[in-house]
Amino acid sequence: MVDYGYTILYITDPVKTRLFYHGLLGLPIKAEHGSYTEFDTGSTILAFNTKEDVRSMIPYEIPDKTGQQSIELGFVTEDVAHVYEQIKNAGHQTVLPPTEKPWGQTVAYVLDPDDHLIELCSPIG
Repeated sequence: MVDYGYTILYITDPVKTRLFYHGLLGLPIKAEHGSYTEFDTGSTILAFNTKEDVRSMIPYEIPDKTGQQSIELGFVTEDVAHVYEQIKNAGHQTVLPPTEKPWGQTVAYVLDPDDHLIELCSPIG
C-alpha cells in the first residue's frame, strides 16, 4: 500500500511563497528547513522548495527556465470573493474574478508568485 503524502512545487523566492500561502491564504506552516516549507492542508502536505536546493540533494537536473505551468492547485473557501480581493490587493496577477458556475459553485483564478495557477472555489454540496 502506498499513501499520497505531499506535493512539492519548485519556486524562486521562499519568502514570497510563504507570504502568499501563509499570509494570504492562511495555510498553517507545518515545517521549514532552509528554503523548504511545508504547509498543513489537511490530509496531505503542500510543500515548496527552490530548484537550487533540490539540485544539491539529488542527482537530477531541473531546468532553470520555468515555462507555462501545467498544474493547478485548488483551495476551497466559503468566501471566494474575499480571498480573491486579498490576493489581488496584494499585487498578485488575477486570471478570472469570482464567477458562479452552472452547478452553483463560485470559482476564481489567480497566480502565485511563481505563476502556478491557483483556483479558489466554494464548497460543492
